[in-house]
Amino acid sequence: QVQLVESGGGLVQSGGSLRLSCTASGRIYRNNVMGWYRQAPGKQRELVADITLGGSTSYADSVKGRFTISRDNAKNTAYLQMDSLKPDDTAVYYCKADIRQWWYESSVDYWGEGTLVTVSS
Repeated sequence: QVQLVESGGGLVQSGGSLRLSCTASGRIYRNNVMGWYRQAPGKQRELVADITLGGSTSYADSVKGRFTISRDNAKNTAYLQMDSLKPDDTAVYYCKADIRQWWYESSVDYWGEGTLVTVSS
């Protein structure tokens, strides 16, 4: 099986920064796209940013210019550097990875349990 473990959430003041980490472990043949999603109270889960195995990135319009996603393929780890945080960024942040466990299988999406980010005004 595959597990994703997130870390780095917490409480920060508006304008501050946090760095989230997500590490995938277990049987991994190929770790394709890794992404960060968030879900605020009463809202649907939304994509924040994702990054391909080759390093191509995409961002939600609301975080462009403030958040940076990166990954270390050797460590199966993705990072989300969050700068200039706003109260609207308050949410549970989830990591997702599109992983193929065996060369002959299709890839499957795996999710972490989430880490809470709270931005105070």
